[in-house]
Amino acid sequence: MTDTEKRIVVAKDPLQLAVFGADIFKRSALDAVKHCGKFSVAISGGSNPRPMNRLLARKPYRHIIPWKVTHLFWVDERLVPLTDPNSNYGNAKTDFLDQLDIPQENIHPMGLEKEPARAAKSYQQRLTNFFTPPTGQYPIFDLIVLGIGSDGHTASIFPDDQTAVSTKKWVCAVKGGNPDVDRLTLTLPLINQAKCIAVLACGQKKSKIIKTIFTDMDADLPIQKITPTHGRLVWLLDQDAAGRLPQNIKNGG
Repeated sequence: MTDTEKRIVVAKDPLQLAVFGADIFKRSALDAVKHCGKFSVAISGGSNPRPMNRLLARKPYRHIIPWKVTHLFWVDERLVPLTDPNSNYGNAKTDFLDQLDIPQENIHPMGLEKEPARAAKSYQQRLTNFFTPPTGQYPIFDLIVLGIGSDGHTASIFPDDQTAVSTKKWVCAVKGGNPDVDRLTLTLPLINQAKCIAVLACGQKKSKIIKTIFTDMDADLPIQKITPTHGRLVWLLDQDAAGRLPQNIKNGG
């Protein structure tokens, strides 16, 4: 498998799926720290990544992952109070951040400003300050963890909104989803620069869209546009989510 090929991994159940995701997180962290002394990761909200996040606060991950040099960013965020149940940062704080010995300055939440355009500009500046990429180039995350909606959206990039697809910006303000609120999202061009992208999906409710993603190339869904420029793409599915996939696709992953 070359670095730019996608790989499909099918877990027997949601728990094993979470373990597979946590293992990718761990390996990405150890490799990044070995080669450059720090680890940059952008995590997602939604139901699918949360079990993986909870595992990160438990043995062995809480002790193996080098949290002191791990920097956590967000793929997207709803512009709601951080204490709101719909806050991706708030959920991550509850799920695992509060249980980890990670420096507060290593945590980079989105949406600290409530005016969407200003919040997007502010987060792009935060990325600039951390990554300091050459002019005209994008930041390169060591790992980006994505979920997927039943409509084929990922991050806060929705099928009927091209704002975050055809742009040179790193962060966009958008509106939509459930709940239908103002959001920030990393853009498609930035996401595709990552060294590794892991997409998590579990449950029968995701099986229809998973089949569409892999068998209907004309569907033109946002998730189908996740095609890393140089990095690896790993699909982590449980048996239920992969249930409608043809056997040759599952075997060839």
